[in-house]
Amino acid sequence: MRTAGLLVICALALSACGGTGTPKRSLGATSVSFASGPISSACLKAGRKSANRNLCGCIQGVANRDLSSADQRLAATFFRDPHRAQVIRQSDRASHEVFWKKYKAFAARAEGTCRGF
Repeated sequence: MRTAGLLVICALALSACGGTGTPKRSLGATSVSFASGPISSACLKAGRKSANRNLCGCIQGVANRDLSSADQRLAATFFRDPHRAQVIRQSDRASHEVFWKKYKAFAARAEGTCRGF
């Protein structure tokens, strides 16, 4: 259930991403650029009410720090097909397990960093 909640939070946050070369948000030693990319695009296209360019851009900025390009493309598919996240999470493949650990850490960081957008 907690994982599903994190996915929803990331999906909501990602659906609002967008923009390039926009301001940075500084949180102590952490600075996140508002970026564009596969997660921000998926975030904006998901059609959620809370999605906006700042939120999705923030989430993409966190993704740029925490996830590889391939990981970002996989995570972006969760917006179109949330069940895919569950399939990946429950998969027996070692690569999916490695991805899921990185994704959970990314989701937690994105939630904390991008809260308030």
